[in-house]
Amino acid sequence: MSAFHPSAPATVSSDATVELQRRDWIAGLEKGLAMIEVFDAEHSRMTATEVAQRCGLTRTAARRHLLTLAHLGYVDTDGKLFWLTPRILRLGQAYLDSARLPRAVQPYLQRVTSGTGETAFAAVLDHDEVVYIARSGSQRQLNTGYMLGSRVQAHVTAAGMAILGGMGSVYRDAWLQLQTLRPFTSHTVMDKEALRQSIVRARDQGWAISEQQLEVNFRGIAVPLYDHNDSLLGAMSVTMPMNNETAEVAVKRILPVLQDTARAMRPML
Repeated sequence: MSAFHPSAPATVSSDATVELQRRDWIAGLEKGLAMIEVFDAEHSRMTATEVAQRCGLTRTAARRHLLTLAHLGYVDTDGKLFWLTPRILRLGQAYLDSARLPRAVQPYLQRVTSGTGETAFAAVLDHDEVVYIARSGSQRQLNTGYMLGSRVQAHVTAAGMAILGGMGSVYRDAWLQLQTLRPFTSHTVMDKEALRQSIVRARDQGWAISEQQLEVNFRGIAVPLYDHNDSLLGAMSVTMPMNNETAEVAVKRILPVLQDTARAMRPML
């Protein structure tokens, strides 16, 4: 199981997580993956020209990459527009199937759900976003919250704040400097100093709470997840409607279950 360790800048890419020498870099692979990543909710179907503009490639190069992806089954086309196919999900599923953390954390998330009656999640940090890699909840609850693989800006989630709080100040300050804060609700924190103070608070108290930062009337409470070597792996959180429950009552009800479960998990990770 791999823990999060901020690495030094790589030779090829400044935000890479593994150092790479120029001679080992395969440009075509990088461009193909970048092409997949430019598709999103606002750009679900694009021409080769549009993909080229978003990837910084020529139209000819983008078209060749898209046709190769289409040949492999990851992209479909009507001759003008291109879009992703369900085969893309194999890439994300490969992580969920092969990584140890999603499988190891699942029974503990079920324990949190049983103890709180709320939907529980496990998340890891991927640059400026958290990615939800496991979840547990009743059928009634599964229509709320994040789906497996959901990616959300880290600073608007309790899980993200808990992870950032668990990191060193050098990484945390560098991370904050690179962020462009944007509002998701009228409550979203837009001041970097205020955000830094919230992250430091999460570090000092060992847990994080996020209220209405991403969605109105929703609250999240999270604790960082460490392995038996004290390496930070991610975070475990509960997300729930605020309703008429105060933050103090919610923390008293949810936090002990999260903390006890995280402690029980630690020797097993």
